[in-house]
Amino acid sequence: MIWLIEIALVLLLVGGGWTMMTHKRQSSQREAMTMRRVDAYIETIRRERRNPDLAAMTDLELRDLLHSGARNLKIAEQRKGWIVLGCGVASVLGAAVAGSQEGWLSFGIVAAIGAIVTYGINEYLGRRMRAPLEKRGVDIDRLMVE
Repeated sequence: MIWLIEIALVLLLVGGGWTMMTHKRQSSQREAMTMRRVDAYIETIRRERRNPDLAAMTDLELRDLLHSGARNLKIAEQRKGWIVLGCGVASVLGAAVAGSQEGWLSFGIVAAIGAIVTYGINEYLGRRMRAPLEKRGVDIDRLMVE
């Protein structure tokens, strides 16, 4: 039984080391893609001139606004993911506790309530992270890098 724990620890160490080695390369590729999208969006803003506030900005101001907005959006998206994961884990644990004390019906009720709350938190945080850029008239889908 102990050997299973040792194998799991070795796999975790190897996986963590691999992730640390490839993270910088993936991060730089993502950053380059974000800058290409920012530059393309600047060209679109200049060509279409739909939003007078954005069209009035210089290229440097617009690049700073869009790049920082994309970065803030990525950070907020990561934060949202961790919060939703935590809510999901808390829901499952709460449902397991309720199910062990009261049975399957209470497990289902607590799991359903947890799923609804987790969905609501996900939607709220998703709208909240998009609001600052939408307020300025920025099309967020043009900046998203997946």
